[in-house]
Amino acid sequence: MSRAPALYVAEPRGLWLMRPAVVADCSVLAAVVFAEAKHKDAIDLLVGRAVHGPTLLPYEMANVATKKLCAGATQAEIDTALADFAEQRIELHAAPAEALCTLCAQHGLSAYDAAYLWVAAELKATLATFDHKLAVAAQRHLGAAP
Repeated sequence: MSRAPALYVAEPRGLWLMRPAVVADCSVLAAVVFAEAKHKDAIDLLVGRAVHGPTLLPYEMANVATKKLCAGATQAEIDTALADFAEQRIELHAAPAEALCTLCAQHGLSAYDAAYLWVAAELKATLATFDHKLAVAAQRHLGAAP
């Protein structure tokens, strides 16, 4: 009786397994792409991590870009920053409205901020933000220091 051939599989570790997840809110990513005062802190936190966010993130970034344009940034600066943002490998996640409403009520957040918190909780990931109110809510909800 012949033996069944052995099955051999060589598979590289998934990129997400090698890079811990971080949910970065718009304040952190805007600091990076617009080279704001805290951009070094933001970059240091994001390097070597898999970046995640809610599906609203591109809309928030467009809103930041519009405000910067109105405040005197050139169109070339805006275009460069948005191109840099588009090149980032950010995995976006849809958050259910019912869960967002619950988080809003529990923590006094906007639905926008609750979306970042929801993604972080779902992924059991670090939440990075320059927003103090969101950081406090994250500390309470995720049990981690802001």
